[in-house]
Amino acid sequence: MKFLVFGESGQVARELQRLGRDTVIALSRANADLSNTEACAAVIATTDADAVINAAAYTAVDRAEEEEGLALRINGIAPGAMALAAAARGLPFVHISTDYVFDGSGDQPFGVADATGPLGAYGRTKLAGEKAVRAAGGAYAIFRTSWVVSSHGNNFVKTMLRLGAERDALNIVADQIGGPTPAAAIARSCFATARQLRDDPSKTGTYHLSGGSELSWADFARAIFEVSGIDCTVNDIPSSTYPTPAKRPLNSRLDNSRTQEIFGLARPDWREGLNDILKDLGALAS
Repeated sequence: MKFLVFGESGQVARELQRLGRDTVIALSRANADLSNTEACAAVIATTDADAVINAAAYTAVDRAEEEEGLALRINGIAPGAMALAAAARGLPFVHISTDYVFDGSGDQPFGVADATGPLGAYGRTKLAGEKAVRAAGGAYAIFRTSWVVSSHGNNFVKTMLRLGAERDALNIVADQIGGPTPAAAIARSCFATARQLRDDPSKTGTYHLSGGSELSWADFARAIFEVSGIDCTVNDIPSSTYPTPAKRPLNSRLDNSRTQEIFGLARPDWREGLNDILKDLGALAS
């Protein structure tokens, strides 16, 4: 089975290429600029791939507060155009969304049917993308995920490795709770889901895919330092101590049960994923 992937340099896109090898056609911005929805649809209209995966997005959460129009075009309008083009060809479409579509209230995992309520522009534009994909009428799977980490690009694991090596102590937010999700696990789930949708389009729907079990950013930093052998003290601080232009959800817990029930995909183990990431980076303690 051949996969057309939007995105080339992002965390999930890199893992899709690494795991998929010769079965993946990865599109860079030069090949398919998500701000040009017509061009994205045209690529799908002529592809010989058997499924389409959208692993590209506008992910600058804070900058989106000032560039919501651009973020909406990339995160909201483009996925709808892709989904429509995929539906016209009868190709399954897998789209990656985010926990930011929720308001982060409470302390229980959000289910796929729970009310959404984004706190900022990024979440609003990703929610718009979800709605556009659903409206396209084809076979699709939307994966809401959280706290994506890998050995590629910029992410929390790599930031902690760098700062932990430079400093004796770090102040890390402790009141935001979620499940770190290895990009490799997301990539594997995208492949498996696309294959199943091809054979059984009735599995179309919205799903959650996040690492387990949940913890705070501060506790995640401690785990990173423990496994990497870095001697750095973590001091817990509230989100209010570290204000950002875009408000982050305090509760990023996601209920993964429907994903396992429908697709047979077990919840990713972030500890296993962290070990793999640190091995890739040559940062695993001996």
